[in-house]
Amino acid sequence: MSYEWHDILGNLGVTFIVGTYILLQMERMRGESLTYSILNALGASFVIISLTYNFNLSGIIVQSFWAGISVIGIIRQLWLRYQSP
Repeated sequence: MSYEWHDILGNLGVTFIVGTYILLQMERMRGESLTYSILNALGASFVIISLTYNFNLSGIIVQSFWAGISVIGIIRQLWLRYQSP
């Protein structure tokens, strides 16, 4: 078994997702923060890239939803910042 760049990227993505969740549970990060959504979107995107090399349809589906929901959070936070005087 070889360990390639896409494996590293996938592991980095998992680290982002799990790390932000740990910080959320420890109340060190807010779930509605822009940083939380960005790290989750990046993490899910990195895992998706990794999964295209080691294809797993279920994994791609769940990570696509994770990334999509995170993008909604990013847009929401940017919109709220834009609306604030």
